[in-house]
Amino acid sequence: MRIFLLVAILCAAPLARAQQSPNVIYIYADDLGYGDVSCYGATKISTPHIDKLAKQGIRFTNAHSTSATCTPSRYALMTGQYPWRKSGTHILPGDAALIIPTDKTTLPKLFKKAGYTTAIVGKWHLGLGDQVEKNWNEAIKPGPNEVGFDYSFIFPATADRVPTVFMENHTVVALDPADPIAVDYENKVGNDPTGKEHPELLKMQSSPGHGHNNTIVNGIGRIGYMSGGHKARWVDEEVSTTFLAKAKDFIEANQRQPFFLYFALTEPHVPRMPATMFKGKSDLGYRGDAILQLDWTVGEIMKQLEALGIAKNTMIIFTSDNGPVLDDGYQDEAVTKRNGHTPAGPLRGGKYSTFEGGTRVPFIIRWPGKVKPQVSDALVCQVDMLASFSELLNQTIPEGDAPDSENLLNTFMGKAQKGRSALVEQGGTLAIVKGNLKYISPSNGASYNKLTDIETGNAPGPQLYNLREDIGEENNLASQYPERVKEMAAELESIKAGKR
Repeated sequence: MRIFLLVAILCAAPLARAQQSPNVIYIYADDLGYGDVSCYGATKISTPHIDKLAKQGIRFTNAHSTSATCTPSRYALMTGQYPWRKSGTHILPGDAALIIPTDKTTLPKLFKKAGYTTAIVGKWHLGLGDQVEKNWNEAIKPGPNEVGFDYSFIFPATADRVPTVFMENHTVVALDPADPIAVDYENKVGNDPTGKEHPELLKMQSSPGHGHNNTIVNGIGRIGYMSGGHKARWVDEEVSTTFLAKAKDFIEANQRQPFFLYFALTEPHVPRMPATMFKGKSDLGYRGDAILQLDWTVGEIMKQLEALGIAKNTMIIFTSDNGPVLDDGYQDEAVTKRNGHTPAGPLRGGKYSTFEGGTRVPFIIRWPGKVKPQVSDALVCQVDMLASFSELLNQTIPEGDAPDSENLLNTFMGKAQKGRSALVEQGGTLAIVKGNLKYISPSNGASYNKLTDIETGNAPGPQLYNLREDIGEENNLASQYPERVKEMAAELESIKAGKR
């Protein structure tokens, strides 16, 4: 009898440990706007699974990525540092070197230090290797594994950039030694047709001027040139379900021990080529169909957690890397079938913009029994994940690491209504939000991006907006309150100088 009880206790030990430390799944959508989901006001599209997540947790209405584009936002999430502090954190080409430091605290390293098994599944776009020139036909290091992930299943950059391959840990999946891969972003390699030379081969036409007319893969022109690796090239319609399968495999394999999963989805980033079962289902073109696919994917993860009996001990964070864009390089009916949909909701701007539409994004946290359902208007940012989880996991961050991350654990848990005192937003230029006021620094850049039909937020003079009264940033108050402009400009400069 004693032996039986001892065996039972030992078998239950991993589960008991898991109940002390919550599993964490960070679901990162790609280019999903504030107004793209129905729980944030969308009426032309329904996202029931994301809505359910919001109903069961906290829905933040003033949550931000640090930046209005993908690479810098992801850099901030991983490092706890504003990306504009480091050069080379702009949108990376597919052959870029790794920009995440391997000798600093990162979000996955924090979880590993706390005894978690960690994984990334999905989009990476933070560079690989220690230089641009790399051999794609052998192990490539450093990468996700070297910055804290025990397991990684990724594509290197974005779906519209070569190489269009999956990588598992350090190597390309389905490599064929007889068909070696070569990648170049300056000069054409190999004999594969390009969208520029053979537009008749495209099943989705590229928009003029965006650069999506290089090597054709799966009937879609990409940015950059690629040769070889024909067996390894993925099919766009299967990318999302492949990532989902890998994410579910990881969850099932680690259900009895604490795990951190960074699940970086590709929807609704271009090229939008959803699985067949979602095509034509949204009445908003392929972009809307991709959002439906994203919502379904979230639902599949939620169902799996319930089936495994670990939903109550799993925190899910759902958000997006930046604001929305309709025409971002392909003619996929996102514009022509907009049908009154407003991807940024009441916000001005979108992806690439310093206006709120660039960085204010959906942000939902669900942890059953620990986080009470509510709506919060606290000012929070993804850069704060690192410091906040250091508190939750009782792990210290070395001096100098994660310098811009603030401990907002009580806010993220719904126990406090106060968020950040100030936040710097990065779009075409830098802006600072403090309380209800937002100051956008002067810039000589173009005020309007013709290619994407998005206002950038750039202007030669200062801009000041009261976001509580004017969330659409229509009424520039700079001339009425010059002293406030001066104060906020000085604070922005102080933050840039690292003095606070």
